[in-house]
Amino acid sequence: MNLESRLRAARILAVVTIDDVAAVAPLTEALVGGGLRAVELALRTPIALEALRAMRTAAPDLLLGAGTVLSPAQADAVLAAGADFALAPGWDPATARHCADIGLPFVPGVATASEIQAAVAHGCRILKLFPAEPLGGVRGLRVLAAPFAHLGVRFVPLGGITAESSAAYLAEPLVAAVGGSWIATPEAIRRRAWDEIRQNAARTAPAPTLSA
Repeated sequence: MNLESRLRAARILAVVTIDDVAAVAPLTEALVGGGLRAVELALRTPIALEALRAMRTAAPDLLLGAGTVLSPAQADAVLAAGADFALAPGWDPATARHCADIGLPFVPGVATASEIQAAVAHGCRILKLFPAEPLGGVRGLRVLAAPFAHLGVRFVPLGGITAESSAAYLAEPLVAAVGGSWIATPEAIRRRAWDEIRQNAARTAPAPTLSA
């Protein structure tokens, strides 16, 4: 399956930030055990690339995204570490072009119509709406996405979304998956709250669907 199909099958993208490689194996077990099929591991700590490699080893079938990819060099690094795709909080044409050159699916962050138009012009069709809630939530997504729906653009909203609000996003046809850190917060990871994280994942993971 291509990236859009895999995101639609997963529906929920658990966003995690890890500062201790020893946490990777039990965290991955908790997420996968709770029924989740996709993770975004943010490159926000010194050991993030090591954690990405460890998560790839722990769960070969997991849809594994590398988040906060801000440069072509980082794109090279996450591809080598085993990432299936890269995400960014904003739009950077140099990184988008480089990801296309190396065959790494890239999900850029967008917050305006101009950024969506630029991303589409560079061949990006899956876009990270960020920060989704401050941009108006589901209603904001509908308004912003409407002029581009006929182009096959799909969105992964992130930013301020909760377990309670995620269902409304998932009901939108233009949403491929919803991302958020509520499932495995940095604080819960530091506490080694694996049962809590597993329960959060189990409560959040919806029945998989490939419908358009």
